[in-house]
Amino acid sequence: MSVKAIGFTLYGRMAASRRYRLDQFRPLLAQRGILMDVDALLPDDYLKTTYCGGRFSALKMAGAFAARLSRLPRIRDYDVAFVTGEFFPLAPGQIEAALLPVPYVYDFGDAHFLKYSQQRRFRHTPAMVARKFEYFIARAAAVTAGNAYLADYARQWNDNVHILPTVVPMERYVSAPRRDAGCFTIGWIGSPSTASYLDMLRGALERFGAETPTRLIVVGAQCQPIKNVDVRLEPWSEATEIDMINSFDVGVMPLTDDDWARGKCAFKMIQYMACGVPAIVSPVGANLDVAAGGAALLAGNDEEWLSALRCLRDDAAFRQKLGAAGRERIAASYSLENAAPKLASILQAVTQGQQKSRKA
Repeated sequence: MSVKAIGFTLYGRMAASRRYRLDQFRPLLAQRGILMDVDALLPDDYLKTTYCGGRFSALKMAGAFAARLSRLPRIRDYDVAFVTGEFFPLAPGQIEAALLPVPYVYDFGDAHFLKYSQQRRFRHTPAMVARKFEYFIARAAAVTAGNAYLADYARQWNDNVHILPTVVPMERYVSAPRRDAGCFTIGWIGSPSTASYLDMLRGALERFGAETPTRLIVVGAQCQPIKNVDVRLEPWSEATEIDMINSFDVGVMPLTDDDWARGKCAFKMIQYMACGVPAIVSPVGANLDVAAGGAALLAGNDEEWLSALRCLRDDAAFRQKLGAAGRERIAASYSLENAAPKLASILQAVTQGQQKSRKA
């Protein structure tokens, strides 16, 4: 059965949420007869501007909203819509759902609902907007959630909820021999919005750096100097991110233990592990799921971070073994190759259900 789908994203390809929760699926979906077009609300210039500390002008924002509104009549040409993240920021869920004339799948890989319900980003949010995701999820034909925490939230309003982790293509994420950098190299990859988590490691890294030559590579964000540590800031690019990960001796993913962090999908550690780089992560949310079976080391305080770093520094054989176990874990449970058939089945089922209801 041929299916015409339209995917709606907040951002362009610069956003990992767009690339990994939608774009990378499209070729594999096409092989199964699902042809998906993509409509982004905001251009890459939005992220480039905000990541540099600037403000995207209100005029440009209004133009982006107006452009999406002008494209809405075309949705009737499609069998199903796939909305990832948010359709229209600050719009009530009832209005968002009414703007979609075809059945839609709602997809989320972050706790977006906290932006409004806990006023995480917007103060004095009207009640209708604060509950927007409840309405939008309730009216979805299906929901794909990036982890169990998000799925549990969605199941309060929708029975057709599927866990669809954020995954990587194993054919692209390949291991490479570690280069001797003359120091122990710790790596972190992310964005300015998540860089604050690095502050959790400052104490442990200062102590570790006093023991051994240490380099911290921060990809895609800023980091303040850390005593005893050679901090290297590297720009992110899609073309170089895997080579950069392969330069790490260990990848780290610190997180605070709160609702927002529990909504995250452990993507940094998935990237490290897919490349065979051993990972040390906070025992929070989806990190625990990905680390199952000893596929990564867990660290919840300075002493545990320091102990884990020492362990991997002092035992090269264990470092290699843990990296191999991590890659095996990702290939088995967090690979694009395994996730694409599941998403295809969900989209096909929604489309078939719509066709049956029309016939009835």
